[in-house]
Amino acid sequence: MVFGMKPGLEERYSRQVLFAGIGAEGQQRLLESRVAIVGCGATGSVLASLLARAGVGSLRIIDRDYVEPSNLQRQVLFDETDAAESIPKAIAACRKIAQFNSQIVAEPHVTDLTPENADQLLGGVHLVLDGTDNFETRYLINDYAVKNSVPWIYTAAVGSYALTMNIVPSETACLSCLFPDAPSGMVETCDTSGILNSAVNMAASIATTEALKLLTGAREQLRTTLLSHDLWLNQRAEIAADKPRAGCRTCSQKQFVHLAGAGRPHITLCGRNSVQIHEHHRAVDLSELGKRLQPHGSVRHTDFILKFLKEPYEMTLFPDGRAIIKGTTDTALARSLYARYIGS
Repeated sequence: MVFGMKPGLEERYSRQVLFAGIGAEGQQRLLESRVAIVGCGATGSVLASLLARAGVGSLRIIDRDYVEPSNLQRQVLFDETDAAESIPKAIAACRKIAQFNSQIVAEPHVTDLTPENADQLLGGVHLVLDGTDNFETRYLINDYAVKNSVPWIYTAAVGSYALTMNIVPSETACLSCLFPDAPSGMVETCDTSGILNSAVNMAASIATTEALKLLTGAREQLRTTLLSHDLWLNQRAEIAADKPRAGCRTCSQKQFVHLAGAGRPHITLCGRNSVQIHEHHRAVDLSELGKRLQPHGSVRHTDFILKFLKEPYEMTLFPDGRAIIKGTTDTALARSLYARYIGS
């Protein structure tokens, strides 16, 4: 038996322990590791699945969204029942993980990562993984990681395109080094360009491998580039990211503007014509609210969410007061609908 490993785990991870790059010592490190995954959609669900199967001891899964039928083409931890019941992704993911690896801790957080809760959600982990769909949240992760010297891995996929980059504060370039500002103009999303599940799996598989290197102490094997690969066009590129950029506002000047909450906007969600209202942090009794909304439209609710349909809009409300307004990208209209039916 491998020293220090609980009974039954030696067989579970035997093929991984046989791999020379990990071995028994590396597997023990994985079992003792704590990882936060921000976003559990396409890339995030693959990341969570692979790391859970690899035996990472504690996974903190953070996602603000719920499962829909369109997710099932690429989001590997969910099934038709999750979509039919609109289960929050973080909860559905942790339930599924418990079915194939009950010996690790999978901790769901149904919320949006914000400057106010970043310390609570990202504190105490060894690594942060990016499963998000927007640069605003990625810059927030970058600020937190650089300020607190926590490594993180940027990962994205859209269309047939996959890309990822390791960020080790004070050693490599950070996100702001390569992207001082968020992309402007027309930006591809899975809503406008679609997405191949193979691109998702490639991006997440590469990021997971880099995570295993970091967590097992194999830092000399880390890739120090921004890697991009278009599976459909067979195009591959790498940009050097081995050193911080002189004058970078984040890792050089230590200006953490996103962590300070400067200019934080409402976020239009990937794959839907919708706006999230996340400025109201207050407890909501979903059952009581459902009764109040019943005369005004179609209502159904579970312990996790309430759905209110008032054509042409659909409102999904969470117990913390956060809401997703589907049917518009106009934040002023979304805020008005929230105030009208939920309260200001």
